Amino acid sequence: MSARGLAIDEAAWASPWRHRRVRDKGLLSLGLLTCALALPPVPATIIVAGAAWAVLAGPAGVPVRVLTRCLRAPAAFIAIGGLTLLVTIGGPGRLIGVDAASATAAGVTVLHAGSATLAAFILAATTPVIDLLTSLRRLRIPDPLIDISEVMYRLVFVLLESARTVTEAQTARLGYASRSAALRSASGAIGAMLLRSLQRASRLENGLIARGYTEGLRTLAPPRQGSVRFVALTLALLAALVAISAFVAWQWPSPWTSFRWAS
Repeated sequence: MSARGLAIDEAAWASPWRHRRVRDKGLLSLGLLTCALALPPVPATIIVAGAAWAVLAGPAGVPVRVLTRCLRAPAAFIAIGGLTLLVTIGGPGRLIGVDAASATAAGVTVLHAGSATLAAFILAATTPVIDLLTSLRRLRIPDPLIDISEVMYRLVFVLLESARTVTEAQTARLGYASRSAALRSASGAIGAMLLRSLQRASRLENGLIARGYTEGLRTLAPPRQGSVRFVALTLALLAALVAISAFVAWQWPSPWTSFRWAS
């Protein structure tokens, strides 16, 4: 989280790909995501991770420091999941241990999850949520679901703003000068944020009712031009990934190179 809001949200608004058609970016992101999950971990996940990182740090214009900061939480989650698969509990003559099967399962899972996360970040770090919701509306998603998503998205920033305001006020009053004071300030901040969030949500609801909200919150969406070259390069990359993975699986069969659905 940056000083003003969510770092990934700010990166999406500032990205040079901000004005690309969501469908084109979705093809690249979801295509790489599918390859990362469906193809063998070697070499597919390595190629997917490298391609996604190169796209994000290159033409997508996401600063490396922002990207690494946004990836900290997913990386920690993936590491914890891999650790639980790596360590086996019980067995002949031992309480806790690591064997070849658990090490393979942990490594395969971490590779799949890590590359899939980077692939998903292509869409998340280049497309604001408002553009995503507009695209969902074009896909005939029911208006009430999209409206609820828009309101929840707005309330996220209301909560962040409330948290920042309360914390700054408490810090100015030496609310975190000691451990006991910090605990009291933290509990008070949680209560104040909850109260402010409920008040802002009530104001938002009253404002919608006053404007005659009945069916949907329609907004104007600027037209976006698709790129045939972008789509062609994406399809070529995905086809190359499948071909390379199939060749490696045929030449060097192993748990790391085999297709899971074919085993």
